[in-house]
Amino acid sequence: MSDDKHQLLSKVPAVTLGFWVIKILATTSGETGGDTVTMTWLGETTPHPVPYGYLIGTGIFGLALVVLVVAQIRTHRFNAWLYWATIIASTTCGTTLADFADRSLGIGYPGGSLLLLACVLLSLFVWYRALGTVDVNTVASPREESFYWITITFSQTLGTALGDWSADAVSDGGWGLGYSGAALVFGSALALLAALYFSTRVFRVFLFWAAFILTRPLGATVGDFLDKPIAKGGLELSRPFATLALAVAIIVLILVIPQRPGEHPRSDAG
Repeated sequence: MSDDKHQLLSKVPAVTLGFWVIKILATTSGETGGDTVTMTWLGETTPHPVPYGYLIGTGIFGLALVVLVVAQIRTHRFNAWLYWATIIASTTCGTTLADFADRSLGIGYPGGSLLLLACVLLSLFVWYRALGTVDVNTVASPREESFYWITITFSQTLGTALGDWSADAVSDGGWGLGYSGAALVFGSALALLAALYFSTRVFRVFLFWAAFILTRPLGATVGDFLDKPIAKGGLELSRPFATLALAVAIIVLILVIPQRPGEHPRSDAG
């Protein structure tokens, strides 16, 4: 019986407070890491950028994401290091992909955000129609994992677009909240979801995906606050240094916070 139950453990982490702390740090590092490659090294925000810098960055991180997702699907049990590396790859790829869509393709923040929201909803809809649930605790087989990582990548990209849209100046097509203001808005929204979780019986799967999406723009705005110029409301820290510091913090938390897989609902049967 113990062997059968082991087989029904999810291949993604149990959703705990520690999970959300690491997730926010991972999304923040994805923002600073993506910007390090496209803006600092490829010079997209300088007078002499490397041609197609956002596209090149998306290709680099997209390839890393595909390799890690394949490894994640092929493994037979939950591996915390592999899982969080894949999450960071998805959020970094989401950063460069959103910037490519918004800035290089000229779709703009409203168009990009609406398109990506449609992709997230479509992914969840197809997942539900195919398997009857989008509960992350059921992610234990290649088919479920494929839907999971497709949805994750779309949600990470959507979060980047939302973060940029909310923080950028009105003259640039944004909401004009600034990086700290936008972080406060998304942080407050997450606090509201937490209050709903603890005080109501609102559908837990809905709360999870809403929170998962909102952690991305929170991380994006915090990341931008760390590395954007002081004149634009940031702290102008070194992007590579900020990324390294966040990576160290994530590693420490993975070592300190117990990492365990979520339990598949069927493991409670019998």
